[in-house]
Amino acid sequence: MGLDAVFTLKLDEGLRDDFMAEAAAAHRPASQVARELMREYVESQRRAREYEAFLAEKVSAARASLRAGEGIDNAEVDAKYAARRASAA
Repeated sequence: MGLDAVFTLKLDEGLRDDFMAEAAAAHRPASQVARELMREYVESQRRAREYEAFLAEKVSAARASLRAGEGIDNAEVDAKYAARRASAA
């Protein structure tokens, strides 16, 4: 992957100095660390979106199931698991 874009960033001087010092302490160029942080951020956002889509699909399927009369009432669930807990004790 070629490096062909420039990213300019304004930040607090203290943060910049701390970042540069930590990158130097790790024997890594600050630009390499910044690229790594950006990649991690992009991947974390992608995973979050995928999870939100997965969750929305599950909720939609559950709601459709309830509308079709296939759901179980909360009281039934409570009673079923209360009986299971009682038999396990």
